[in-house]
Amino acid sequence: MAKVTLIFAVLLAVLGLVGFFGTGSAHPTALIPTWIGLALGVFGFLAISPNEGRRKLFMHVNVTIGLLGFLGAVGEIVRSQLHSKAEGMEPDAIALTAKSALAALLLLYVILCVRSFIEARRTGKV
Repeated sequence: MAKVTLIFAVLLAVLGLVGFFGTGSAHPTALIPTWIGLALGVFGFLAISPNEGRRKLFMHVNVTIGLLGFLGAVGEIVRSQLHSKAEGMEPDAIALTAKSALAALLLLYVILCVRSFIEARRTGKV
């Protein structure tokens, strides 16, 4: 699962960079997926270890980052929708797409991690 984490880290980093440069480099918050990807990448790299305890620790750190990132992205989607409605404007399509992609990637990552954890417990690879 650590290698899958590194793939998601790269995807998130690319999403953040595309969002940042896609907005004309005017919105540094578009780099949030890149920072989440960097955190997943660092802990994903640390999870590539022959030591089972170390691997489990860093994968649990990663799934926590993924879950918190997902909840934050969904919260931000809701907040921006409510703010746009209150202002009588349409939400920024690029930002909404980026936030939705971030939420979708992180949800998929969390689901894959949980399935992996359940499978490891079931097969005795705890």
